[in-house]
Amino acid sequence: MGTGAAALGRAALVAALVLLYYGFSIGITFYNKWLMKSFPFPLLATLLHLLLIFALSALSRSVLRCRSGRPPPTLSWAEWLRRAAPAALSTSLDIGLSNWSFLYVTVSLYTMTKSSAILFILLFSLLFKLEEMRVQLVLVVVLIAGGLFMFTYKSTQFNTQGFMLVLCASFLGGVRWTLTQILMQKAELGLQNPIDIMFHLQPLMFLVLFPLFAVFEGLPLSVSERLFHSREAGAMFCMVGKLLLGGILAFGLGFSEFLLVSRTSSLTLSIAGIFKEICILFLATHLLGDRLSLLNWLGFAVCLSGISLHVVLKALNSKGEKTLNLHKETCSEPDLELLLHHTEHGEEEEEDVGSLQQH
Repeated sequence: MGTGAAALGRAALVAALVLLYYGFSIGITFYNKWLMKSFPFPLLATLLHLLLIFALSALSRSVLRCRSGRPPPTLSWAEWLRRAAPAALSTSLDIGLSNWSFLYVTVSLYTMTKSSAILFILLFSLLFKLEEMRVQLVLVVVLIAGGLFMFTYKSTQFNTQGFMLVLCASFLGGVRWTLTQILMQKAELGLQNPIDIMFHLQPLMFLVLFPLFAVFEGLPLSVSERLFHSREAGAMFCMVGKLLLGGILAFGLGFSEFLLVSRTSSLTLSIAGIFKEICILFLATHLLGDRLSLLNWLGFAVCLSGISLHVVLKALNSKGEKTLNLHKETCSEPDLELLLHHTEHGEEEEEDVGSLQQH
């Protein structure tokens, strides 16, 4: 009886964590599309989100320090620029271009195209020798690329400019997660916790995106009545509240991912991510009126089969590595074990905790 109750309690905990992750991940996707309709300045919105995420991560680190009595890891200026700058560059451009694309593409096209990030993650994993070339990986690439082609072929709501923005963001996402994985695997840096990663990356990400904002949105924003030149104070405060909501969602996404991975496994998060995309497409067609043909749905199914195969391969590979480690009788610290779980997820993911990421 006690065993059954414990299993039921664990199942309830996993379900709650998955729902929390779904709330933030799905929420920030639809939030971005909703925000762009009333505030067509995606780079400014991203900059404000980065500032809020930095403030919340700094607050979280202070709370953790008070509770544990141990100072959180902090990189020196030299390490910060040398180790964190490449990851910050790719992460900021990934998030910025993703948000920018919502001015042009539907939620369904964005979700499908972003799924191709796994192609680039695999490419850079092979390049940096984090993965070994296998026939199964070639099949994964063929399925995902073929599914993406079927989904975009003769799509009635296809936008070339938006599609290229998302595709570039997916490419940068591959660079982003590869560099982030390398950064988190540097045990001497102590950046296993995503909150510490967010704290160190946000200032650099802000510096990278600000010149793009100044060039593409500076002048239009200076003459716009959307924010600073609003004639009604209430409308201006309402818009500021909308912008702050995005930062909270982005931080919550990164934190919910961390909770789910630390309490379950990266496999749970990967499987949850597959069903999350199905939920997003279902909601996009019913709530936003996205139109998908039978060929589009078939392409989505083919792409998901490739992603699912990749998840299964990673799970089998992880299981084999754990068995090998048991035979070697090596012991690892709990933080390092959590790191390995989390970096596996980094290879699987598509939004941007914004989190670590989101999105």
